[in-house]
Order: sequence, then structure tokens, then C-alpha cells
Amino acid sequence: MAISDPLGDMLTRIRNAQMRRKNKVSSPNSKLRAHVLDVLAKEGYIRGYTTVEYEGGKSELEIELKYFDGEPVIRTIERVSKPGRRVYSSVKNIPHVSNGLGVSIISTPRGVMSDHQARDENVGGEVLCRVF
Repeated sequence: MAISDPLGDMLTRIRNAQMRRKNKVSSPNSKLRAHVLDVLAKEGYIRGYTTVEYEGGKSELEIELKYFDGEPVIRTIERVSKPGRRVYSSVKNIPHVSNGLGVSIISTPRGVMSDHQARDENVGGEVLCRVF
């Protein structure tokens, strides 16, 4: 069965794994997912991720989740732009998450980046997800 929202699926896997206090979670590999994970790792929300290759050309992303004092570092992670309703934002209207404590991940013409990096580079785009 095909997944209609691959990025939403990965975010849900992360959310579910953190509720069960798992150290690692896996998700099918794609470029968009890897770029979003790069931003999450750079911002300090996950420890990192690795690509695991399987026979037949399949590969998965193994994501190492991060905890602080037994609590997940990611309090909320939610999809903003969905397949049924795409959300775009100009550089002037990029949303702040929890007064700057959280981060919005944005897909821009210059690649996937965090909201403050998009403001620095003066570019807008599709608001993929919000993390706090």
C-alpha cells in the first residue's frame, strides 16, 4: 500500500517511538526525509540518523532519538503542510514557534532549512512541520 504522506508518516513514527521511550526508530529512506532529519539533528532534537541498505535496493533511515532526564527532547512535532492543504509562507510571514524556542522546518528553493536560517537567507517556501 502506498503512503500518501511520507513525511507525516516519519513524524508519526518519531512521536510514537518517543511515547514508548524507544532509543531508535526506523523509517523508509527518501531525500526529503533525510533533509528534514539533517535539520532536526543540527537543531539538537535528535542524536542523529544512519542509512541502512538492504538487499533489493531498499534502504531505511535509523533515527536515534534524544532524551533529557528521561523526557523526550521533542515535546511536540506536527505536520503543517499536508497533501490536502499545502501551506506556503513568504520570508516576512514565516511563523515563530513558541516565541522562538521551537523551530519550523521549511522547504525552500535553496533546500530544506529551519525558520531562522530561512530568515537569514531571505527566502520563503513550504512550511513542512513545526517542532518544539
